[in-house]
Amino acid sequence: MTALIPTEADDPRLVQHALRLALDGGPALGFGMLPGAPERVPDGTAAVIATSGSSGIPKRVALSAEALRASAEATAARIGSGRWLLALPVGYVAGLQVLVRSLLADTEPAVVEGKFSPVAFAEATLSMVRTGSETLFTSLVPAQLATLLDAADEPGVRAALRMYRAILVGGQSLPEPMRERAVDLGARLVRTYGSTETSGGCVYDGAPLDTVAVRTVDGELQLAGPMLADGYVGDDALTSRMFVRDAHGIRWYRTGDLGLVDGGVVRVHGRADNVIVSGGVNISLDRVERVVRQVPGLHQAVVVGVDDARWGEASVIVAERGEVLRRSESEQLAHARDAVAAELGKHARPARLILVDELATLPSGKPDRESIRRAAADLH
Repeated sequence: MTALIPTEADDPRLVQHALRLALDGGPALGFGMLPGAPERVPDGTAAVIATSGSSGIPKRVALSAEALRASAEATAARIGSGRWLLALPVGYVAGLQVLVRSLLADTEPAVVEGKFSPVAFAEATLSMVRTGSETLFTSLVPAQLATLLDAADEPGVRAALRMYRAILVGGQSLPEPMRERAVDLGARLVRTYGSTETSGGCVYDGAPLDTVAVRTVDGELQLAGPMLADGYVGDDALTSRMFVRDAHGIRWYRTGDLGLVDGGVVRVHGRADNVIVSGGVNISLDRVERVVRQVPGLHQAVVVGVDDARWGEASVIVAERGEVLRRSESEQLAHARDAVAAELGKHARPARLILVDELATLPSGKPDRESIRRAAADLH
């Protein structure tokens, strides 16, 4: 057994030093540890990341040094090696992987200092260029990318976006209009799909990384490969339920996502558990949200389910006022309802549009869906 050291993610440089030791068999790093966390974990563990994932249920994911290295090596094999900009918290797997990739490439990552902003991003990028770095990479969540796109005309932002060989975008679905805006500005995006349990993204632009296998079982996407987590610390039952072996002994992670593999391309339809029953019909909120985000003025909207006196449950769109176009609330809702009806059917149309000053987010930059849902339920 090896020691598990509670680790603060505030100083990425200190974390990088501790991570180097963890990857070489030293004490494992524990991010987001709560009282009662174990003091020791199995040998080979490099990091334990506390995450609620998409389900909202707290979990402590154990990642081995082998898994973290395998993920970083597979990424380098796909997009190349170079210098990375850290723009995400290192207490989340996407941020931690920036440090792992940097260590394996023997490069020093640049860091966006303080709160993420277009100015901070541009300054950090320029500093990398000034030091002679030529091949640049970074990893963002869609909310960060949207912030940069909205500020593209500010000094240095457009040029900074163009300087990266690849900008990995993950953590949630990337709306197609946002991707198109970025491409039009010259940014080279790579959509990633994965989770903490897979040491981060392991499917890039729909194509699994070289060491990754993907299959579907009863419509659920399952992933296999050397980057899989060892399991959940202190929860053997959940580990056995989410990580299964097939008849050949291959270990698979059950993602909980619905999807398919079409001609080798992975297509994700949404969470299997993010479904409401409205008027006796099952409706995937992820699919509704994906359509809603194609509507101008709603590219960052969130769709949540609430109780409804007539239908049992209904979907509600929650969006920031500043994003919505100069239409009335009823007109904007009508556009969204028409788009959803055309693609998914009338039964899937959202019941209401709620405008807020600011969407609640998690420290990772993802929408805080549970907080948004509770607020929407109070207003519905």
